[in-house]
Amino acid sequence: MQLATLDLSIIIAFFVVSLAIGVVVAKKAGKSASEFFLSGRNMPWWLLGVSMVATTFSADTPNLVTDLVRQNGVAGNWAWWAFLLTGMLTVFVYARLWRRSGVVTDLEFYEMRYSGKLAEFLRGFRAIYLGVFFNIMIMATVCLAAIKIGGVMLGLTPVQTILVASIVTVIYSGLGGLRGVIITDFVQFGLAMIGSIWATIVILDIPEVNGLSGLLGNPNVAGKLSLLPDFNNTEMVVTLLLIPLAVQWWSVWYPGAEPGGGGYIAQRMLSAKDEKNAVGATLFFNVAHYALRPWPWILIALASLVIFPEIADLQAAFPDMPADKVKHDLAYSAMLTYLPAGLFGLVLASLIAAFMSTLSTHLNWGSSYVVNDVYKRFVNKEASEQEQVMLGRISTVVLMALAALLALALSNALQAFNILLQIGAGTGLLFILRWFWWRINAYSEITAMVVSFVIALGFEFVFPDVADHIKLVTGVAITTVAWVAVTLLTPPTDEERLRSFFRLIRPSGPGWQPVIDRAKADGEDLVPIDGPGWGKLPLQILSMFVGCLGVYSALFATGYWIYGKTMPAFALTVVAAVAGWGLFRLWRKL
Repeated sequence: MQLATLDLSIIIAFFVVSLAIGVVVAKKAGKSASEFFLSGRNMPWWLLGVSMVATTFSADTPNLVTDLVRQNGVAGNWAWWAFLLTGMLTVFVYARLWRRSGVVTDLEFYEMRYSGKLAEFLRGFRAIYLGVFFNIMIMATVCLAAIKIGGVMLGLTPVQTILVASIVTVIYSGLGGLRGVIITDFVQFGLAMIGSIWATIVILDIPEVNGLSGLLGNPNVAGKLSLLPDFNNTEMVVTLLLIPLAVQWWSVWYPGAEPGGGGYIAQRMLSAKDEKNAVGATLFFNVAHYALRPWPWILIALASLVIFPEIADLQAAFPDMPADKVKHDLAYSAMLTYLPAGLFGLVLASLIAAFMSTLSTHLNWGSSYVVNDVYKRFVNKEASEQEQVMLGRISTVVLMALAALLALALSNALQAFNILLQIGAGTGLLFILRWFWWRINAYSEITAMVVSFVIALGFEFVFPDVADHIKLVTGVAITTVAWVAVTLLTPPTDEERLRSFFRLIRPSGPGWQPVIDRAKADGEDLVPIDGPGWGKLPLQILSMFVGCLGVYSALFATGYWIYGKTMPAFALTVVAAVAGWGLFRLWRKL
């Protein structure tokens, strides 16, 4: 498509605003590493919450949702909807713990919780493993989405798209640090939501789609509308619902949905003003991410089944796209070519915004690991604040270049999603329990990391034809058994390190009772008389489930209102409202 003058003006204006924010906050961001990576630890909940939502609304997210809907129907989204349980657990249990820790990056946890050379190794290795390897994989999937958008909507080659899309992001991320990222996220999220909702309205009005009623009555769409998988199809129930809800949410490490919190979600919580703002930000993120945002993407994905029912139709419509890039996820970008001038520019700017918000977060998060957990910890412990900021800016550029190169080798978003799930399979339970079970040690972490990675490689290169859900469950089972066995067979963490961790974090539950008892025998009472959150773990778990009930009810209610099914829509709306009221009452007790 050719950009009209109005379209081009909107996109240029967006780039100018993004760069301006980076320039305005550059001086403050450059004062110290804490400013550059944590925005001075004074961010309010609403700004952090929007930033979390903006980061998870990447340019590849609508593509992934489209891929899932076209292949498995609306119910296919349970592959990521199940992560709400992880998110709500983070809200009510882990947000306070992370903010209480006072660390700069979540990787400092290793030397705060474990002792000895293994703790040092874990921190340094995970910094490279997550901040570079894993982080580059995530950014590559985002760049892949940009390649498809640029190819379909603008006729750009993959290389041209990557160069155009990444330069502005690198500049404002490098200048403004996390503060610049968060403020830009706020602008970008507003633009992205306006663009996706408006685009949905216009696409539904296309004559071939024939409005919402025409879409829902189309034979290509009729079998894709159910919010739950067909219970007569055992394989679909197992792969789309049972495994995500019974296994995946607690066992798999995935960026943005880490069991026990972590990554850029932990970075946002650590930059909050206090524990209350950390909890509020994470709650807002989970409500908006799961209940408010998915339906525009789902409706466009369903509409694509009317216009481009098969991959062959996409290939015929876009013959210049490389054949290995033409997958189901391309359909989202293909549908956006039907937008008129002006709106086309706005939606394209919103997708660029989604791309930039995610990429900028991962660049700042990854560079924080490189600087704080590798360079300052192992190379130059006396590094000045300015030296750390400069290295953070340099690593931002390097990470972007590596992600761009990897993006050129990937073919579709779902492929990358499954690879990442498999690599992290089995590690999640450890990340949940390490705060609450004193016996977990550095050997446990190393075992879980190595075993899950080896199993992922084995399935990818030795047994590639095994079904994804079998790979996941097998990886979880073997990894979990391995790290639990190693935990029980190896020496525990140094006693003084365990006690210092307990004093700082004040974890609830029975998992620390042996440490408490040993300290009491030595004349020290570790249990706080009146610590915030102390002893309220059961109430926190209850809040998690009430929150999940409310968000799922709101998500389904919205779907049923769209489908015109008034009775279930009304009933679920009432359930969502009651759950919200119950959550408010629980919040006051917490």
